[in-house]
Amino acid sequence: MFLIADSGSTKTHWCCVSDGQPAEAVTPGLNPRQTDRDTFLLTLPQARQALGLTDEPTHLYFYGAGCGTPEMCDHVRQLLSTAFPATTLQVAGDLLGACRATCGHTAGRVGILGTGSNLCLYDGTAITRQRFSTGYLLGDEGSGNHLGRRLLKDYLEERMPAHLRERFHDTFPYRHEEFLDRIYRQPCPNRFLASLAPFAAQQRQETYIQTLLEECFSAFFAQLDLFADCRNLPLHLMGGLTADFADELRAAAARQGHTIASMTRDPMDGLLHYHSRLWLGEG
Repeated sequence: MFLIADSGSTKTHWCCVSDGQPAEAVTPGLNPRQTDRDTFLLTLPQARQALGLTDEPTHLYFYGAGCGTPEMCDHVRQLLSTAFPATTLQVAGDLLGACRATCGHTAGRVGILGTGSNLCLYDGTAITRQRFSTGYLLGDEGSGNHLGRRLLKDYLEERMPAHLRERFHDTFPYRHEEFLDRIYRQPCPNRFLASLAPFAAQQRQETYIQTLLEECFSAFFAQLDLFADCRNLPLHLMGGLTADFADELRAAAARQGHTIASMTRDPMDGLLHYHSRLWLGEG
């Protein structure tokens, strides 16, 4: 029996594979850069209970946002060991998980577009080149956080068209001070900002929204210049925004000369295929 966890900033998708049907569960995101130790440790028994685990998994493959350095991987491994003391633990960044889910053992360019965003070059085994992530304040171009940040700034500064400002207020009836409290004083401001992004999907017919989406997604694809010498490799995108804005993403990519090979909302099916083949000795 083995366990896979795909953990973003907003949610963690767990899947346990044994002889029968895989068991799945969802818990809050476990980004170690944003989730405090106590919350992390409290969430792990909840995941075990939701999965109905009575026996100890032999392996746990944890792919997480915020796990992009050896130090953070070690930190998460220590936390996981409290709930899975007899399990072999492998911790890696969510970007490697996206690579394995979309490319398997072949090379490609892979991006994540969820609460945050990232891009890398994958050689079929490891990430060989990666855009440096500047986080939700300075980066995350094209992500839910980026869209929400742009929407909120334009709303507060009254740059959003008046009729859209009314709709935005009806959808998110907060006072200006409450918005600022959520992003400057409350935990997980990136999650809150990303929660505003669905407004763009609901109002996508508006010229203002179309322009905003074009600018945000163009900023994301512009980062592929880092891999300009590998334009022949397929481009795979992973994350919630790929389902919500598939047409806009394809159009933005095409404007910069890129063709998207695949867009997948959730990596779990791909990760199940990848690890099941390894488990059976076929990978």
